[in-house]
Order: sequence, then structure tokens, then C-alpha cells
Amino acid sequence: MMNLQIAKWGNSLAVRIPADYVRQIGVKEGDQLQAHLSADGALNLRPSLWNRKLFAHELTSNTLTLPMGMSVMEQLRQEARY
Repeated sequence: MMNLQIAKWGNSLAVRIPADYVRQIGVKEGDQLQAHLSADGALNLRPSLWNRKLFAHELTSNTLTLPMGMSVMEQLRQEARY
């Protein structure tokens, strides 16, 4: 158990995670954590797990906004030099 200090970071508050804890949970800068507030007021943090359904939804929504171009295979056939 370790006591951590809360510090001001812009308009927010931040807690630094000690390097030993960072290594134990295997996170790095830029990773996301899930935060859960327990009924007793405890704040639990855990690394975000990859969510297949969320990824599929994001992929579908992004695919709809991308312009369709020429098929890669069709382009290769047209540019092929035998």
C-alpha cells in the first residue's frame, strides 16, 4: 500500500502512478485505464482491455466515411507490365 498525492494538472487533478506499479500492470504512456468507483468510495484503475465489439463498431463507422477508390487488385492488373 502506498499513499499518493493529488496534484493540479490544467483544470483537472492528477495522480502519479509509481514506476513499480506501472511495470507490474504493464502500461505505458498513452495507454488507457478503466476507472471504477466502488460503493465504499474506492477508486479502482485497471488497464483497458481490447473490446472486439467496440472495435467492430468503430471500424464500420469509419469505413462508411472513407471514400471508395479503385480496387487494389484492379489497379495492379491495369498497371502490370508483362
